[in-house]
Amino acid sequence: MLVARVFLSSIFLFSGVKKIFAFSATQGFMAQYGMKMTGLFLILAILFEVGGGLSVLLGYFPRLGALALLLFLVPTTAVFHRDFANPAQIIQFSKNVAIIGGLVAILAAGGGEFALRRGKR
Repeated sequence: MLVARVFLSSIFLFSGVKKIFAFSATQGFMAQYGMKMTGLFLILAILFEVGGGLSVLLGYFPRLGALALLLFLVPTTAVFHRDFANPAQIIQFSKNVAIIGGLVAILAAGGGEFALRRGKR
């Protein structure tokens, strides 16, 4: 599970940190999709991605981290990757569905070996 946790968490950690350093540009991207209160939603996205990503990576309450990432990823996928006429969006949608599968596996199995907090929690 350690390798799975590293791979799954890396995309969220990278994306969350990228959002911090490109805050205004990310707000503009979100606004293009008709979102209101982009600042609030962007801060929440960063908290979910970085917090959930660290939780999964370290294996500290990994089920809670995976749940947080699912609560972020499912609506994000539905809002930003629904243009199935665009092949790039089909790839992004499919990638997110695969990641959702990995997060569901963490929910079911927990953090496994080498987790900071092991056991059925």
